[in-house]
Amino acid sequence: MSLQKTALNEVENILVAAGSDREIVFISGIFNTIHPGHTRLFRYAQEQGDFVVVGVLDDAMAPSAIVAAEDRLAAVDGMAYIDYAFILHDTPEDLITALQPATVVKGLEYKTHDNPEKAAVDSYGGRLIFSSGETLFSSLDLLRRDLLQVDHSTIHSSDEFLRQHGITSKSLDDRLRAMQEKRVMVIGDTVMDEYITCDPVGLSREDPTVVVRPLSSDTFLGGAGIVSAHARSLGRHVDFFTVLGRDGQGNRALELLVDYGIEVTALRDDTRPTTHKKRYRAQDRTMLRVNTFSEIEISESLQSMLFDAMMEKIHLADLVIFSDFNYGILPQPLVDRITECARAQGALIVADSQTSSQSGDISRFSNMSLITPTEHEARVALRDTTGGLAQVANALINKSGCKELIVTLGAQGIFMQSRGRDKDRWQTDRLPAFNSLPRDPAGAGDAMMVAAGLGLTSGAPLWEAAYLGSIAAACQVSRLGNLPLTIEELAIEVARGGMAAL
Repeated sequence: MSLQKTALNEVENILVAAGSDREIVFISGIFNTIHPGHTRLFRYAQEQGDFVVVGVLDDAMAPSAIVAAEDRLAAVDGMAYIDYAFILHDTPEDLITALQPATVVKGLEYKTHDNPEKAAVDSYGGRLIFSSGETLFSSLDLLRRDLLQVDHSTIHSSDEFLRQHGITSKSLDDRLRAMQEKRVMVIGDTVMDEYITCDPVGLSREDPTVVVRPLSSDTFLGGAGIVSAHARSLGRHVDFFTVLGRDGQGNRALELLVDYGIEVTALRDDTRPTTHKKRYRAQDRTMLRVNTFSEIEISESLQSMLFDAMMEKIHLADLVIFSDFNYGILPQPLVDRITECARAQGALIVADSQTSSQSGDISRFSNMSLITPTEHEARVALRDTTGGLAQVANALINKSGCKELIVTLGAQGIFMQSRGRDKDRWQTDRLPAFNSLPRDPAGAGDAMMVAAGLGLTSGAPLWEAAYLGSIAAACQVSRLGNLPLTIEELAIEVARGGMAAL
């Protein structure tokens, strides 16, 4: 071992900073893009000792780095849980031998790899731990925030992201104009969302339950219905294909779809209800949800009727969206047939498959142009609750064959992965959530998917499409209930972001 002089100086500085009574935990890596998976890793490292040290591999040692070492160090140095960070010019095992940290932490995905750090750790009796930290799904934290009046000032975009990817307000404006010329086909589950505002009376004396008095009720179009409404408002034309129950909720859904200017093919099924979700709210909180639905797959005859109806118009579509809420409207044979025909016509194909109170598998939508799962949905599809976020993204892309991936992280924003021009080198980045004061998180993912999908269809690279999707999600959560987004709402935020980046 022969450490460079700079590394020897770093070792001395670390030992002085840590003192003699604190256990040092060491982590090394490239850290191209800091994402919540890294936060979990750093938090886990802090739990293993008293002084967390991070070595950022220099550019010479990290040929896959797409960000300069100084910039990667700056990003790492600003993270919580880290006590000391520096640029590592030597191999991690050489630095470990000199520093002799009590613990070395690596991501769980490296456990089956060759790990030269092990010999270094064993030489002095340290320990090497593989873990990606505990996965915390924090999207429910949004529901604990106070409700505020809708205000564009609550939305804050990422100026640094714009500069890093060379995105300008003009390029975004051009995408918005191009989006308005696109024709979209949507197929999926229609949902009716009802918000019942209640006045809390108190606790029942008979049993430990909260007693409320309903004050008002508002019903919104949800599920694939609002996806088609967003696409109609942002694009030129939408053909929507769905199955409804022969009931009052189905009739109301059809009325709203027609009012929004959507061309609807709605088959009626006497064996199932129209999916209806009730949210009982009091004092700005959702207390209870009651869902009426069926998870039974639609019959083969209904599948054939939907497919035949779509084939009459698919040659006109620029974008095809699968909006799957897992209530039986999209059996696998139907998905496969539509995908094959859409690809043959040259349309971009986007898919989302919700896994919430119901079960789903986003990976069953194969070879999509874009998929937009939540982190939870991605992990469910892979049956992986412990792997690092980047590892999960890679595995999901390999399993599904998608070209672009956006993983939504609730209050933590989004994680993106793109194959780009070099098919052997994936590129990653992340964006924070643009709205830190959401009124209602429901529908954020739908808005994200539609805007990002239209952006890709308009020629935007993933980064630009994801930025537009993040704006759409921020606008959506700034109000209660699902209402179609407008180009004007997105344009306001594009202008504000462009001014801030100057």
